[in-house]
Amino acid sequence: MSSQVATQTRNEASAEMLKAFSEAWNRHDIDALMSFMADDCVFHAVGGPDLLGKSFAGRDAVRAGFQLAWQNFPDAAWLNGEHFVCGDRGVSESTFCGTKADGSRIEARMVDVFTFRDGKIAVKNAYRKDRPPVAGAGN
Repeated sequence: MSSQVATQTRNEASAEMLKAFSEAWNRHDIDALMSFMADDCVFHAVGGPDLLGKSFAGRDAVRAGFQLAWQNFPDAAWLNGEHFVCGDRGVSESTFCGTKADGSRIEARMVDVFTFRDGKIAVKNAYRKDRPPVAGAGN
């Protein structure tokens, strides 16, 4: 393989990359998550006051925004992931499961819509079904 092809392959996003990103979320591994992010990355959370939810711009803000998920849901998990990439865009669909401090449990399908640049995630835009808390797993 020529070095040009190797460089091109290394700089392209893939479904395998999104799977590894999802696995880092499930390990609650912030350093691994940030290794996937571009230097000028942006994260739009599932909720917040603005049209795109709460937005975090730049590595430090995105890191803090990602960590909020585990602060709000210490047992957070993203299950049954399906991932695809088409050019500079990609999607991950999964079931988000987590328990809040008050004991209420959320289980809802969600998607992350990604924009890539140079093989890194430039934008992560998260969407989740607005489902009431569930009484038990698998509902």
